[in-house]
Amino acid sequence: MAEQVFAVSITEVMKEFRLKLISNVNLDEHKIVCSEINRPGLAMIGFYDFFDKDRIQIFGKAEISYANHMTSEERKKTFDLLAKKKIPAVVVTRGQKIPSELIDSCNKYKIPLFLTQTPTSRFSAALISYLNVELAPRITRHGVLVEVYGEGILILGESGVGKSETAIELVKRGHRLVADDAVEIKRVSDKTLVGSSPDIIRHFIELRGIGIVDVRRIFGMGSIKETEKIDLVINLEVWNEKKYYDRLGLVTEYAEILDIEVPCLNIPVRPGRNLAVVIEVAAMNNRQKRFGYNPAEELNKRLQQKMSEEGAE
Repeated sequence: MAEQVFAVSITEVMKEFRLKLISNVNLDEHKIVCSEINRPGLAMIGFYDFFDKDRIQIFGKAEISYANHMTSEERKKTFDLLAKKKIPAVVVTRGQKIPSELIDSCNKYKIPLFLTQTPTSRFSAALISYLNVELAPRITRHGVLVEVYGEGILILGESGVGKSETAIELVKRGHRLVADDAVEIKRVSDKTLVGSSPDIIRHFIELRGIGIVDVRRIFGMGSIKETEKIDLVINLEVWNEKKYYDRLGLVTEYAEILDIEVPCLNIPVRPGRNLAVVIEVAAMNNRQKRFGYNPAEELNKRLQQKMSEEGAE
């Protein structure tokens, strides 16, 4: 199956970074599908091997300075050759004066040309970060995403197991809801997953017997969050007497989401268990592990030390 390609409109990028449109083009016809950018120094000297036409082209101080040392005819030829590649857009940084030949070439080949006052390095870093999120590979999982003590907890489980009820109890205890029922997960880097809620159901939660609840209106703005990194996956399942559940935690299990492994816990559900408290402890324990302290390993070391001392006697 071919990998799904996502796109972001050039209009959204212009609004996000407050870019000034210079060329006379219809922005609705242009989309960005690549999260990487390019500074076309090599292209300006005619080297187009390995040139990626899907990247936004950034003209910083070096590129504009080099262009100003060309003759008008050389600039026209250089910029026409670049614009012919049907690049998604050109951005000139630092508020520099744009060569008229670059404007003419962008108008001729219908390429969006923008101007920003932001320094080149700062703008490039911000643009890459923005595009990495907007164009990230993504999936939707049936579950609940909450922030507990700064940890993003993705709660999974069969329908009716108590995911939403647990989430609302966590919200009452001062934690924050990110998504209920459907969690949109994006892989924004090789190590990071970020979850959010679809716009249409954002801030809503379904409680059986009550119906739809607007968490933001009932519990206030402090009870919700737009996005959150996923640090831990918790699978809620009905207690099975015949199944063995880990009681020490010496071995860390992982769930694979979008080719990234995330620590995972399987927590059995039975009457009398306060799942909100259990998840709070799981969040704090996971944070300790990320900081290098594993209580199960510490207990194991103490037991081994005690056995060694008794054996020596």
